[in-house]
Amino acid sequence: MSNLALQQEAKTYFSRELLVWYDEHKRDLPWRRSRNPYHIWISEIMLQQTRVDTVIPYFTRFIEKFPTVEALATAPEEEVLKSWEGLGYYSRARNLQAAAQQVVERHEGIVPNTPEEISALKGIGPYTAGAVLSIAYGVPVPAVDGNVMRVLSRYFCLEDDIAKGPTRVKMEVLAKELIPRGRASDFNQALMELGAMVCTPKSPGCLTCPVMKHCEGRMNGMELILPIKTKSKPPRPEHRLLALVEGTGERAGQVLIRQRPATGLLARMWELPHILADDSKKAGAGADLPDTDAMKRLTYGIHNEGVDIQPLEPWITEEHTFSHIHWTMRVFRCREAGVSATGQQSEPTVRYTSSATQPLEASQGALKEIDPLEYEQATLELKLSGSTPSSLQKIQKQLHLDDTLAVEQQEAVAEHPEVYEAVPSTLVGEAFAYDYRWITAGDMKNYAFPNLFLKILQQHFAQ
Repeated sequence: MSNLALQQEAKTYFSRELLVWYDEHKRDLPWRRSRNPYHIWISEIMLQQTRVDTVIPYFTRFIEKFPTVEALATAPEEEVLKSWEGLGYYSRARNLQAAAQQVVERHEGIVPNTPEEISALKGIGPYTAGAVLSIAYGVPVPAVDGNVMRVLSRYFCLEDDIAKGPTRVKMEVLAKELIPRGRASDFNQALMELGAMVCTPKSPGCLTCPVMKHCEGRMNGMELILPIKTKSKPPRPEHRLLALVEGTGERAGQVLIRQRPATGLLARMWELPHILADDSKKAGAGADLPDTDAMKRLTYGIHNEGVDIQPLEPWITEEHTFSHIHWTMRVFRCREAGVSATGQQSEPTVRYTSSATQPLEASQGALKEIDPLEYEQATLELKLSGSTPSSLQKIQKQLHLDDTLAVEQQEAVAEHPEVYEAVPSTLVGEAFAYDYRWITAGDMKNYAFPNLFLKILQQHFAQ
C-alpha cells in the first residue's frame, strides 16, 4: 500500500472511530442540549481560557439573565460585567455584548450562519466562528483550538510549532479534510472532547484513546513531546501598592472603590485604589512600607477626589497573573482622615494649597485617552532612571506637555508626623478620570470586580 493510501486510511479511521467514541462517551453539557446558536456562541466565548466545570454555572446563570440576543444587546453593561464576574478576561464580556448589538442591528437578532457574516462580529475569531457554524448550523468548517492542535499534532506526528500562524492554517486545512459528510457538528465537538478528556497536555490516556491504533506520535514515542510550542514571553512583573480605605464617621463600615477608565486593561471594572511601586525602595524604620513615593502619589490621587487618608498598617499581599503582567499587590489598611477611630474629630492627613490640582486639571481630557498602566509604567521608569524614557516622551506628546510642566510639583504640608506626605504631580496614574464610590458589603452585588479585588474585598468584609 502506498504512503498516500496509508495516510488516507489513517484519516478515515480517525474520523470513524472518533465519532463512535463520542456517541458513547460525550459529556452532558447544558449547551449541548440544543442547537441554539446563541447558547453555543455564549458557551464558546466562556470556554476560552476557562475550564468546563467552571463555566457550567456561569453559563446557566447568564442564559437565565440574558435569554436572547436582544436581552444581551439591550442590557446595561454593568449587569453584563457583573454576570461575568469571576470568569476573568472581561474584554470577552464587552465584545460579546457589542457583537450581540451588531446581530440585532444587522441580522434582526439571528446569529448569522455564514463565515463572512459571523466573522465580522466583534470578538469572533476563526475558532469561535467555526465552532458556532459547525455545531449550531452543521456547516463543514473546522474549529481549531489548542486541544485540537494537540490531538492532530500527536496523531499525525506533526512537528510544526503550533504557536505560529502558518501552523494553525495547516491544522485548519487538515481538520476540514477529516470532517465526515453530514457530521460536522458532532465531529468538531468530538475532536475537542478527545483533547480535553483523553489526549491531555500531560499524561495523555493513550490506552483509552479510541484512535490509538494509528497514532503516529505514540508509535514514534513522541506523545509526551508533541505538540511543539515555543514558550511565550513571561509576564512582566509589577509591584503595586493598594490602599484599602475604610470610612469613618457616617461612612464607618464602608470601603472606597473606584471604576477604571473606559479603555485599557480591565476597562470600566471596579477596583480598590492602587498604584505602581518600586519594590526595591523601603520606607524608614518601623514603617514597613515599600516605596513611600508610591504612597504619596496614591494618597494624592485619592485626595483629588475629596478624600484624605491615613495609612495604618500592612495587611496582606495578593498576586494575580494576566497574559502579559504579573501583579504582586501589597495591601495596606488605610483610614479616612477627619474622624478618629473613636469617632472624635482628628487632623486631616494632608493639607494642600489651593492651586495643587491645576497642572492636572489642564490635561484631564487628554489623560482619558491614555492607558493608565502604560502611564504609570513610564512614570516609574522616569523615577528609576532619572531621564525621560521614550514611553513617557510619547505620552507627554499626547498631553502637549513640555518637560518643565511634566515634572512640576506643588507643595503640600503634612499635618501628622506618621502620615506620608502626598506630593501632587502630573506624573501619577491617579490623574486619570476615575469614578470613586463608598460601598458596604451589601453593595458589592451592584458592582463588577476583577477576581483579585473581589477576593480582597471578600476577605475584608468577612472579618
